[in-house]
Amino acid sequence: MGVEEKTRTSGEISRSSEISAPVLPTINPAVEKLDAPKPTLNPAFYVVAWIGLSSSVILFNKWILDPKAGAGFRFPIILTTWHLAFATFMTQILARTTTLLDGRKNVKMTGRIYLRAIVPVGVFFSLSLICGNVTYLYLSVAFMQMLKATMPVAVLIATWSLGISKLDVKVLFNVSFIVLGVIIASLGEIKFVLIGVLFQIGGIIFEAVRLAMIQRLLSSADFKMDPLVSLYYYAPVCAVLNFCVSLVVEVPKIHMSDISRVGIWVLVANAMVAFLLNVSLVFLIGKTSSLVLTLCGVLKDIMLVGASVLIWGTIITPLQMFGYTIALGGLIYYKLGADSLKGYLTQAHRSWSEYGAKHPAMRKMIVFGIVLIILFILLGGLAPLFAPEGTRESISNSKILGSLLGNKVGDKAN
Repeated sequence: MGVEEKTRTSGEISRSSEISAPVLPTINPAVEKLDAPKPTLNPAFYVVAWIGLSSSVILFNKWILDPKAGAGFRFPIILTTWHLAFATFMTQILARTTTLLDGRKNVKMTGRIYLRAIVPVGVFFSLSLICGNVTYLYLSVAFMQMLKATMPVAVLIATWSLGISKLDVKVLFNVSFIVLGVIIASLGEIKFVLIGVLFQIGGIIFEAVRLAMIQRLLSSADFKMDPLVSLYYYAPVCAVLNFCVSLVVEVPKIHMSDISRVGIWVLVANAMVAFLLNVSLVFLIGKTSSLVLTLCGVLKDIMLVGASVLIWGTIITPLQMFGYTIALGGLIYYKLGADSLKGYLTQAHRSWSEYGAKHPAMRKMIVFGIVLIILFILLGGLAPLFAPEGTRESISNSKILGSLLGNKVGDKAN
């Protein structure tokens, strides 16, 4: 009996202890509620935004400055000054109202550093912008983009000349294909205007020196700046320098009728697009890789060539297409390298195959669109063969093809 009672008693005690044990709540009120993750945009959005804004700035500037097929505002230095003044105003507002320019707090900027580092870089930045905008008056957008493909070569030469990096014969050989491609493309240019080419080359040289100087400046961790912070510091000095140049060169010639013909709001929209380009570049760099940046630049250049054909009827000869293809291929090879390029191609082939298996219809549409764009550019380039009477005068007046071909195309028309 005693044993049974003990057993029963112990059992009751056990049940009692289980019942009296505290029950854990399903939700602990002591723990702070975690914020739900904020939705983020797909990196493709930043890619599309940058390509769209970058292309829009170039096409917009060309339309405003083009004396024949645009608004005819023949004051590129004043237009550049307006862009920089607008960028100065907007960066000051963003610095006081947003966090986009908080990176400037990490830059140890003083008056002495500003005069010794920012102002010299700003001088070359100003000169590159002036030369680049003056080029719009003489060359087509397509030919300008082809010449700009030599920028990596110019930057390499500038860094070697300033002693920032050592001469590498292998790298020099790799970039020589870019130069070769641009030379071939230049030989195929029908409307070759020497003064325009010289301004474009000058802009490339000034920009290369600027980038080399920034590379030396950024070698110190105290001066790491994103594109928007750089604009915050460089825009004021560039605006002042450009304004001084415009006072001598263009201000005496301009009239209010020139501004009213373009329209105040058109100029405001033009400056806003140029400023948004710098904002989009900050996000593009932060959200994508070097591969994406390289391919975005190449895609943008190709699209601008097509847009030049579509909007202004620019004639792209097969020789130009051949030379530009060599230049773009050399550009991609130089920026990515042989080993990285092989890895990217293998990965791209695998991803493309997987995408085709999941979305076969969309894959066919993409292929069809690419083929359509290529055919459009090629057919535009072959226009002299199908409409020789429309290009006879252009070839006869050409500096390069005129001497090489004479009036052969015009003779065929007769």
